[in-house]
Amino acid sequence: MAEEKTALDRRIESGKALLLAEMSPPCGSDAAAVREAAKRFSGKVHALGLSDNRRRVCMSALAASSFVASEGVEPILHVVTRDRNRVALVSDYLGAAALGIRNLLCTTGTHQMLGRFRAAKNVFDVDSVQLLRIFGELPRDASILGEQSIDGAGPVCLGAAADPMADPIELQGVRVAKKVSAGAKFLVTAPVFDLERFDAWLDEVRRRGIHEKAGIVAGVRPLGDAEAATAFAGQRPSPGVPDAILERIVSQDGPSAQRAASIEIAVETIGRLSERSGLRGFQVCGDGDVDAALEIIEKSGLGIE
Repeated sequence: MAEEKTALDRRIESGKALLLAEMSPPCGSDAAAVREAAKRFSGKVHALGLSDNRRRVCMSALAASSFVASEGVEPILHVVTRDRNRVALVSDYLGAAALGIRNLLCTTGTHQMLGRFRAAKNVFDVDSVQLLRIFGELPRDASILGEQSIDGAGPVCLGAAADPMADPIELQGVRVAKKVSAGAKFLVTAPVFDLERFDAWLDEVRRRGIHEKAGIVAGVRPLGDAEAATAFAGQRPSPGVPDAILERIVSQDGPSAQRAASIEIAVETIGRLSERSGLRGFQVCGDGDVDAALEIIEKSGLGIE
């Protein structure tokens, strides 16, 4: 069992800025796209997150993470409790450890009724806070699985998701505080579009001192062309895309200009958020458009040391 902390873990502990990227695995079994994306992000981000069947059925995040790691990029494996009970979740944890994947982002997941796979049964045996505790305690206490301990468990760098748009803000502050108390060393927010709302959420996070205990990473993503932007803005739960932003994209002449406007908005968002105290960095998600994600990183002047 590897005993050293991951590079991401050490980076968080250093107090330095964080730059992450995120991608969804392909809806198929061809690893070429994952490997190619990993190569392109290599040397440009501190770690690359692999989402876990967020809104569609994809290659397993665990398999995709292994391909990313094989290209020399540190992966962050997303683990969703919606689809697995505690036995399967711990089994995946151990499989990840065996593959040298030790950054895990624990999330409950969007309810399947809001995605394409409505006929599937959800599980929700545990929520993300419970999962953080399970993963963090496995080396010494696995009683939740009827075991004393699990051989080969740990050490891992645990992270969690946060949604600045969810109501009420005070309750969200309580929830992220629970996640940090349960072992989350970093928090990645949903993509930020409404800066006023994000500021209100960040004020609550700072009031509770959460930013002093975990790295707060703001999610940023381009919305693509008018069709993609409109579809995204209409998702449930609402991603909180202001009408002014959507209109700015839709009003452009043609998909190419609309995509360029989306990238420009993402760059501006990073510039404005960079002024906020308590924020440790950014996660850029191109949602399948690696070119856009890399362009945003370059134009924003973001880089890794």
